[in-house]
Amino acid sequence: MIVSYDTIKNMKPPYTITDTILFLVASISEKIGEINASHLYKPVTELRKKNRIKTIQASLEIEGNTVI
Repeated sequence: MIVSYDTIKNMKPPYTITDTILFLVASISEKIGEINASHLYKPVTELRKKNRIKTIQASLEIEGNTVI
């Protein structure tokens, strides 16, 4: 189907975007953002510290050094 610009310009959707619709869409988007943010994984500080120490010890062991 080939449609001209004039045809598209004159087309009207079967609904009207109201302030209520905009408010509801914004609310839904905000809730989706909150849900996505709550699922981000942040390891506990202590766990990160232990893993960092293990990484350093392993690197030193590979090089033949030790922690003094």
